[in-house]
Amino acid sequence: MRLRHAVAAWAAAFTFALPATAQEKPLVVGVTVGPHAQITEVAREVAQAQGLAVRLVEFSDFIQPNAALDAGELDLNIYQHRPFLEAQNKARGYKLVPVGSAVVQQMGVYSKRHASLDALPQGATVAIPNDPTNGARALLVLQAAGLIGLKPGVTVTASVFDIVENPKKLRIVEIEAAQLPHSLSDVDAAAVNSAYAIPAGLSPAKDALALESREAPFAVVLIAARQDNKDDPRVARFVKAYQSEQVRQFVEQTFPGAYSVSW
Repeated sequence: MRLRHAVAAWAAAFTFALPATAQEKPLVVGVTVGPHAQITEVAREVAQAQGLAVRLVEFSDFIQPNAALDAGELDLNIYQHRPFLEAQNKARGYKLVPVGSAVVQQMGVYSKRHASLDALPQGATVAIPNDPTNGARALLVLQAAGLIGLKPGVTVTASVFDIVENPKKLRIVEIEAAQLPHSLSDVDAAAVNSAYAIPAGLSPAKDALALESREAPFAVVLIAARQDNKDDPRVARFVKAYQSEQVRQFVEQTFPGAYSVSW
């Protein structure tokens, strides 16, 4: 009997010392700094309350979150729209897939020099993101605002070479997306993603001279996983936690006129 108790105690101690199983490990989620990190932190708290451990990793650029997800360093990331995801898959050979939608974030055109787009002078300098998908996005926003015209049928693949109408003879310059808010003192206007505009103190609803449509293909942010882990039960649980009433209320109260939920 004494031996049986000793073996049982040893077994219990050994079980306690074992490393956590895959199901017990925290779900690792990558986000860009700023609003996405803030919103996902609320989702993390909801998930934790439901018994799902989540660890957030913050990034300051648009390239590393997908590289880390593809490498298995992350289980999910939340920061990109579908055209960017598809372009990254094609260019880099990733097998990343959307598993849910997050928030709607609209790109805006901002200026510190002019009160309206009509006030832009001939030859004005307008900055756009230098990555192909967000550059195309910016050009579509400029086209919708009547500043330029693109070749018929060109949408998510648009580049400056597709501009066929430019009545103000705008000079389009391409700058790294994260630097665009800081470039506003040096250019006449800039097309800035909300993920970078808001931390810089810009309000899409109040400050943007032109704002992307909510129905634009770039406006909805995705929750992305890898093809090989998209069916992990923890993924579905986290998506449900993200698309919760607590997250909805946080977005509406914290980012009114800047972000809205997509579900």
